[in-house]
Amino acid sequence: MKAIVVKRESKMPLLSWKEIPDIQCGPEEVLVEVKATAVNRADLLQALGLYPPPPGESEILGLEMAGVVAAIGDAVHNRQIGDRVLALLPGGGYAQQAVVHHQMLIDLPGSWSFAEGAAIAEVWLTAFVNLFIEGTLQPGEAVMIHAGGSGVGTAGIQMAREAGAAVYVTAGTQIKLDKCRALGAELAVNYKEEDFFEAVMTATGGNGVDLILDPVGGAYLNRNLDLLKENGRLINIGLLGGNSVEMNLATVLGKSLRIIGSRLRSRPLTEKIAITRKFKERFWPMLEEGRIHPVIDRVFPIEEAQAAHAYVRKNRNTGKVILEVGIEE
Repeated sequence: MKAIVVKRESKMPLLSWKEIPDIQCGPEEVLVEVKATAVNRADLLQALGLYPPPPGESEILGLEMAGVVAAIGDAVHNRQIGDRVLALLPGGGYAQQAVVHHQMLIDLPGSWSFAEGAAIAEVWLTAFVNLFIEGTLQPGEAVMIHAGGSGVGTAGIQMAREAGAAVYVTAGTQIKLDKCRALGAELAVNYKEEDFFEAVMTATGGNGVDLILDPVGGAYLNRNLDLLKENGRLINIGLLGGNSVEMNLATVLGKSLRIIGSRLRSRPLTEKIAITRKFKERFWPMLEEGRIHPVIDRVFPIEEAQAAHAYVRKNRNTGKVILEVGIEE
């Protein structure tokens, strides 16, 4: 089969579509013929050698895919060859074939394209686990989502809206701000031009928010803490703004705040199966009905993964960037 192979001989990694050894599925796995995958910032970090896959998992980039079941493990009895599916992966999506535990699979609706399917797993499950499991977001609460125009942001806005929460976001371009508002954000703040703390405090009448979902990290930490209400929760899922900053613990103690660091990729398989099941129960019917939907910015052929990574690195995308995989004869 073919897959994206990473070479790190220069400042920026070189991504090439090359022949590699075929893979086989285990007894509880299925082999999926990948039709589409997607670009996540974790892929950019892994390509740089900064975010290796969990031990024993595929070294190939790609944390999600959509495709067609091509082979079934001996212990799998609920799947058939030809099933259209999507799934979260620990790695291996940038390839013609991927191996997935059968309990991680989600059926792809017949009316959906493979590109739409590939835009779901990583960002929707990330937003779900952090907003609703780690963050325990409740109806009537207020949530701040930084990087609202990202894949996680556009998914999180829609789920929080449907959960009955008031949603506030930051983004860096007018296109992203407009999209966030269209998806249900009550306030979208251009972080390049405004102080998000002041803007949200004004919008909430000085009350602040109950929950913050933040991929930025250090640069936003203290403003995030100031913005939280008593018993507020800060969920940190990234370090785009740095990994070190001086923190005022008096704010944390004085308001009984919780700061939670959260990753999805490194969780045990049993946890990811449980997260997938809970997501399917609560939000998958809404996706099937079209009440909420994946946001796709642009689709690249897999052979142009290098250009797709550059596009995401420059923060040009609103929502997901998809890589389509053509199966060669």
